[in-house]
Amino acid sequence: MAAAAAPWGRQWGEARALGRAVRLLQRLEEQCGDPRLASSPPSLPDLLPRIAQLLRQVAHARRAADGGGDEGPGGARDFLIVYLHNLEAKSRQVAALLPPRGGRSANDQLFREGSRLSYMHAELGALFPKGKYCGHTYQLTKAPAHTFWREHCGARCVLPWADFEWLLCTCHPVESGCTALALRSTVNLTCSGHVSIFEFDLFTRLFQPWPTLLKNWQLLAVNHPGYMAFLTYDEVQARLQTYRDKPGSYIFRPSCTRLGQWAIGYVSSDGSILQTIPLNKPLFQALLDGQKEGFFLYPDGKNHNPDLTELYQTEPHPYIHVSEEQLRLYWAMDSTFELCKICAESNKDVKIEPCGHLLCSRCLATWQHSDSQTCPFCRREIKGKEAVSILSQVRPAEARATAEDPRESSDQEDGEEELGQVVSSAPPRPPQLSASPAKGRLKVAPLALPRLQGPLSFPRVKTVALAPWQITSSPQAREGAPGAPNVLLKGAPGARRGL
Repeated sequence: MAAAAAPWGRQWGEARALGRAVRLLQRLEEQCGDPRLASSPPSLPDLLPRIAQLLRQVAHARRAADGGGDEGPGGARDFLIVYLHNLEAKSRQVAALLPPRGGRSANDQLFREGSRLSYMHAELGALFPKGKYCGHTYQLTKAPAHTFWREHCGARCVLPWADFEWLLCTCHPVESGCTALALRSTVNLTCSGHVSIFEFDLFTRLFQPWPTLLKNWQLLAVNHPGYMAFLTYDEVQARLQTYRDKPGSYIFRPSCTRLGQWAIGYVSSDGSILQTIPLNKPLFQALLDGQKEGFFLYPDGKNHNPDLTELYQTEPHPYIHVSEEQLRLYWAMDSTFELCKICAESNKDVKIEPCGHLLCSRCLATWQHSDSQTCPFCRREIKGKEAVSILSQVRPAEARATAEDPRESSDQEDGEEELGQVVSSAPPRPPQLSASPAKGRLKVAPLALPRLQGPLSFPRVKTVALAPWQITSSPQAREGAPGAPNVLLKGAPGARRGL
C-alpha cells in the first residue's frame, strides 16, 4: 500500500512545485517595469511568461501521464527537481536585482541573470517540447558527442557536475584547479551544479570539432582576449564604441538567440560597428578567415591577435559507404547515389546535422539564404553541417544494360528521404514490385522523388563580395529574432542573415 502511494506522493509534490514556480514567475513579471529590460534580447518581460507557459504544459503532460513511464536516474523527474530548484533561486536573484519603480536603471548583473534564464527556457523547451519529455531520445548535433553521451550516460538527460567531469576526463583530460572551474562555468550555463544533455550539446557545437574539443575551448574561451560570455547585442555595441577609430577590433560571444552559434562584433573600415553570425563553420575557422580579410585583427582592441592556426587540421572528410546492392538499385533507375536530389546537377558533399540528410553545398547555401534554417527534406532544425565524401564506383556495363531493359526495371525510390541520420550506410532498400500475371512483365510506376515539405525556391544569390550592406538598426533583427529582416554583410567572412 505504501509502495503504491509513493508515486502519487511524488506526483503531488512535483505538481505543487510546478505551480509554485509559475506563480513566482508571474510575480516577477509584474515587477519588470523598467523599459530598458525590453531593449535587447533576452528580454525579461518576454521571457518570463514563456517559461511559465512551458511549465504549465509540463504540468499538464505529467498529470496526463499519471506518473507512468520509466523514470530512471537522470530522467524527467530528476531533471525537474534540479530545474525547479535552480529556477526558484534564479528568480529570487533577479527579483533582488530589479530596480524599484522610479529608481535607477537596471545593472549589468541583472542582464547576466536574464541570459541564464534564457538558457533555462531553451533547455526546458528542448527536453520538454510542448510539455512532453524527450530527454531520453534527445539527439546531440555532433555525432561523436552523441555517441559519447549515450555510451556513458545511457538514457539520462542530466547528471551532477562531478560525475560529468569524471566521464569527460576519460576522453578529454581536464586539469584540476582553475581550469576545471573555468570549464564548469562554460559548460554549466544555467549554474545548477548539474550538466544536462542540452548544455553539453551547446558546448560541443560552440567548441567543435570533437577531437580537439578542450583544446579549442582553452584557446578560444580561456586564453583569447576577444571572448565575452553573457554579453547582449547592445553590450557588444557599447564595448566596441571605444575602438571605433581602430578598424579590425573585434569581440565574440555565444549568440543569445541562435544558441550553439557564435556572434562576432567588429569595427569596419569606415568605423561602423557590425555584428555577424558565421553559419556552419567552427569559430576558429571564421576568425582565421576574418583575419586574412582584415576584419578580425585586434581582439578587444588589443594589438596581439592569438594564433589559431594550430587548431586548423586538414583531415579527410568522412566517407559515406554505399553497398553494391544499393548502388545497383540506383543504376537500375539510371541514377546515382551521389547525385544531389535537389539540383540533380552536383554531387552530394555535405551532411546536415543532426538529421543526416545529404545534398550539395551549393543547394544548402542557397536554401539557407532563402531564410530557411530547417532541412529541406525533413524540416528539422539545421544546427550544423559536415563535409562528406561519397565512395563512388564506376558503373559496370551489365548495370547499364539492366537500366535499359524494362523487364529488369523497378519503381525503387531514390531513398534520400528515408536516409535519416547518415553515418556510413546507404538508404534502406525499398519494397519490390510484383509482376503482372496478365502481361508477364513488371509494371513500372512513376519514379518517386523526395518530397520537400514546403516550397523550395532558389533565388539568384550574388556572391557576398558583390552584395551591398543591408544593416538593420534592430537588435532583434541582428540576433535572428523570428520575423527579423535579412542582414548581409559585404565581404565579411562567414557572414549570414539574421544576427
